[in-house]
Amino acid sequence: MPRGLFPLQLIRSLVESGAVDADEPVSKGQIQPASLDLRLGSRAYRIRASFLAGERHTVQDRLADLSMHEIDLSGGAVLEKGCVYLAPLMERLWLPEGVTAVSNAKSSIGRLDLLTRLVTDRGTEFDRVPAGYAGPLYAEICPRSFSILARTGTRLNQIRFREGQAVLDDGELRLLHEDQRLVDLPPLIEGGLGFSVGLESRDGKPVGYRAKPHAGVIDLDLIDHYDPSGFWEEIHTDSKRIILDPGAFHILVSREAVHIPPAHAAEMAPFHAAAGEFRVHYAGFFDPGFGHAATGGTGARGVLEVRCREVPFVLEHGQVVGRLVYERMAEAPEVLYGADLSSNYQGQGLKLSKHFRS
Repeated sequence: MPRGLFPLQLIRSLVESGAVDADEPVSKGQIQPASLDLRLGSRAYRIRASFLAGERHTVQDRLADLSMHEIDLSGGAVLEKGCVYLAPLMERLWLPEGVTAVSNAKSSIGRLDLLTRLVTDRGTEFDRVPAGYAGPLYAEICPRSFSILARTGTRLNQIRFREGQAVLDDGELRLLHEDQRLVDLPPLIEGGLGFSVGLESRDGKPVGYRAKPHAGVIDLDLIDHYDPSGFWEEIHTDSKRIILDPGAFHILVSREAVHIPPAHAAEMAPFHAAAGEFRVHYAGFFDPGFGHAATGGTGARGVLEVRCREVPFVLEHGQVVGRLVYERMAEAPEVLYGADLSSNYQGQGLKLSKHFRS
C-alpha cells in the first residue's frame, strides 16, 4: 500500500474491505478528498467531565462512572452550551497494521465554536487512533458559544488515514513552495508554513466576527438559514488591530491566500504558546485542491477560529498566529476539494459557517 495520507479512493477501499464498518452503510457523500465524515449514532450521554479512557479501559468502563443521563438523538436533541456530552458514532474501525488515523472537527463545526474530539477505547490522546485499532469510536461534544440541535446522522467529526510518515520537513516545504506557490506572500517556513491574521478593513467591511453571549439554538441541519446578526457581532477597525476579549470566540481570516496542491493535504496547527494569549483553530484539515481547483492555484484565505485566554490581548494585522503542516498524499485524489463536491469554502474570504445567510 502506498505511504502517505489516504485519498478518497483508498478510503473507499477501507470501507469496502470492512476496515471501516458502520451501523448504516457509509454513503458516497461522507467520503471527502482526504477524509471520511463520521456520523452520530442514536444516543448521547451528558457526562460530568471530559475524559480519556486510558490504556487499560474502554469508554464504556468510564461511562459507568461519569455518565449523568442518556439522550435520545433519533428525533433530534438540544446539546446545551457549557455542557459536555459523549456520543457513540455509527462508524467503527478495524485498521490494518501500519495504518493510523487522526480526527478533527469539520470546518462548519469549528466555526460554531463547537469543540468536538474523537475518543477511542484504551485511548490516551484525543483525535488519535493507533495502528491496528479495532473498536468503536465516540465523539466528545462541548458547545462553547451556542447551544446546538443535533440528531442521529449529524456529522461533526472527520477522520484521515495514513500509512507511514508523510509530513514534509522545512526543506521539502520550501521546494514545494518554489514549485507550486503555496502562499501569495513571502513564506515563513519554520516547523511548517506560517500564516498571519488579516485585520485590514476594506470598503467598510468587517475584519471579523465575535460570538454574542446569549444567542439562540442552532439546528445543524439548517443551511443558509440563520441571520448572522442574531449570533454574531461584526468587528470593525481602522487601526489594523483589535483587542481580543478573554473567553470570547472570534472568527477572523488569514492575511495570506493559501494553496494546497492536488498531491498534498495540510493541517492547521497553533504557532507556539509564546505567540500570545489566544488559541487558534478547532477545525484544521485543508483538503487537496483547496485554493486550487476554482481559483487557478491563486489560493483562498484560511478562516481562523480564535479564542482568547485569561487576559485581553492585542492582535495586530500581519501577526503570525499559526502554521500549516503539509503532508503527502499516498495518491492524488480522484476528486479535488471544490470540484464536483459540496465544498462550501472554496475561494473563501472571511466567512461564517454554512448555517448562516451570506
